[in-house]
Amino acid sequence: MPSEKKSGYRKNFSLILTFIILMSVLFMLSLVLAYRFSTKFIENEFVSEKVNVLEQSIKPYNDFFQKKLPEVSYYNGYLDSATASNFVDTVLLEYPFVSKVIFYDSEVRNSPVNDGLNTGKFSFGPKSIYQFGSLVPKDSVALFSRDNTRNFIVGDDFNTLALKLASYIESLDTSRVPSPDELFSNFSNVRSNKITYLNIPRVEDLKMYKSMMRKELDPQPVYQQDMLSFHLDPYKIRIINTRPLLFQYIKIEPLTYDPLDISTSYLTTEITLPGPFSDYKLYFISSKSFIDKEIRSYFLPIALALLVFYSIVVLVAFLIYRNLNINQKMFKLQYDFMNNLTHEFKTPVSVIKIAGNNIKSATTLTERELKMYGKILDEEADKLNGLMNKLLAFTQIENKAIELNQDKISIVDFIESTIESHRLKHPDFNFTYETSGFKTFVTDPVLLGSLFDNLAENAYKYSPPERKKLHISARLIKGKVVLRFTDNGIGIPASEINNIFKKFFRIQNQYNQNGSVGLGLAFCKELVNFMNGEITVKSKVNKGSEFKIVLPYIDND
Repeated sequence: MPSEKKSGYRKNFSLILTFIILMSVLFMLSLVLAYRFSTKFIENEFVSEKVNVLEQSIKPYNDFFQKKLPEVSYYNGYLDSATASNFVDTVLLEYPFVSKVIFYDSEVRNSPVNDGLNTGKFSFGPKSIYQFGSLVPKDSVALFSRDNTRNFIVGDDFNTLALKLASYIESLDTSRVPSPDELFSNFSNVRSNKITYLNIPRVEDLKMYKSMMRKELDPQPVYQQDMLSFHLDPYKIRIINTRPLLFQYIKIEPLTYDPLDISTSYLTTEITLPGPFSDYKLYFISSKSFIDKEIRSYFLPIALALLVFYSIVVLVAFLIYRNLNINQKMFKLQYDFMNNLTHEFKTPVSVIKIAGNNIKSATTLTERELKMYGKILDEEADKLNGLMNKLLAFTQIENKAIELNQDKISIVDFIESTIESHRLKHPDFNFTYETSGFKTFVTDPVLLGSLFDNLAENAYKYSPPERKKLHISARLIKGKVVLRFTDNGIGIPASEINNIFKKFFRIQNQYNQNGSVGLGLAFCKELVNFMNGEITVKSKVNKGSEFKIVLPYIDND
């Protein structure tokens, strides 16, 4: 049976160890895969997050193009140079990427102009041209007037939008009202680093423009038609890095920019700017060591989650292994208990049966034989009765089925009666005792007697023939009754100290080969607990043991 138990333990341990090794391999593999996933994810983020950076960085431009320009384009009051100057000042403050604004104070006429566009009877040309900007000298604000051109050529910005206007008017369907989006797209022109737009006229004026293209009207009408050209500087766009832990450097570069010194230790990506900035791009660059920090910050929570999961699995495996061992130990204890209990019962029963058979088969018995058989039957019956009483008392105490009696006893008389009963059973048992601090106290004498008997029996049983000694000490210390039972026996190994008060536990030694059920000290522990006390032990192998019992002191005097 012991070999089977050991093999069972080895089997359980090997299974759990194999399981933990397998889970550890899976854990390490999961960490590797999680790190690779984190690396791939961050590298993909490096490419995809540039869109968010672009959107946030050009948000002021979108606001300018979608709100500010339409707001002024639909301004029907028309501008003069002073009003245009004030407008440009607010634009320059709010939108730093606008470097300069050229204002064309223009007219649509039914008669030819020297500078501008002439198509049919429709003419469009500037009266004056002004430039505004923080770096424009004051003496250079006025660029052109009909009286003084200052050698300034009207140029492509005006002519391109003038042709666009003439084409739109030529194809205009006067039977329907054009939409605002249609008007804005036809009255504006977006070029590299430049946005030019016309002040959008009323629908009635557009119809008049169409009439002016086909014939000369009488009288000849003249309409104010302002034009503004915004010069943009892409390098003044404020870059908003929405992922500072991902993008180490972001800068604006021409589309043709191609660095020559980028090695494999850097990650780069780029995205083209929209609209008038389409000749430029946002260029992103980060070193691998910089990206590794972001990878680790993303990987660590995943690794922590995996570690928690792994720890839970290992803990469950440990608990299963512990429960298996406990169950096996309980099975072994119960098996040993049944074996020993059977032996304990079997021995006196066999002796009683033998004595009974001898009495029954004998024709005559002498007085000496009658006394001998009577003594045998009496002693063996006492053994059976004692064993049954111990089991019954143990069960009753565990289930709180008995009450604690409170009787006053003399400690000296109690110890001496215990010594006397054990000397009768074991003449070679050497007893000594001492008391101090008290003479009587209130307790349950039956339970206390069971406690003394068990500890005395253990002291005799687990001592070599030449050292069968027991010293009992009873003292009153700090209002507590302290009992010490000191023997010179074989002692208890330190590794077994914590187990000796467990039910069915037996130390494997030569004294436990036969006749021990493993209930003695467990019974003592239950007795002391029931009496509201404490029991502890100190022991050295081959030197002896000392059991210390502390009980509450009650004296009715």
